[in-house]
Amino acid sequence: MIRVELPFHLRTLAGVTGEITLEIEGPATQRSVLDALEARFPMLRGTIRDHMTFRRRPFVRFFACQRDYSHEPPDSPLPDEIASGAEPFLVVGAIAGG
Repeated sequence: MIRVELPFHLRTLAGVTGEITLEIEGPATQRSVLDALEARFPMLRGTIRDHMTFRRRPFVRFFACQRDYSHEPPDSPLPDEIASGAEPFLVVGAIAGG
């Protein structure tokens, strides 16, 4: 079981109020988690990743175990704490400006 926390606007779009739990096949990677998330909540397709390239949207960040995984390859394994459900995988809306 993978736990996922989304920013408020994506929770609203998905129609959920709290943390999401997902079952995935195989190893826990960014790609497998996001594939499972988009399969369960099709309205999120294109909001976190580009429709065609599946690359992370510019103002979206991924965190796991207090570490930024936004620039990691999408198929690299996530920490065991994420795979076991002990820690959530965070999808965070980044803010730009100065």
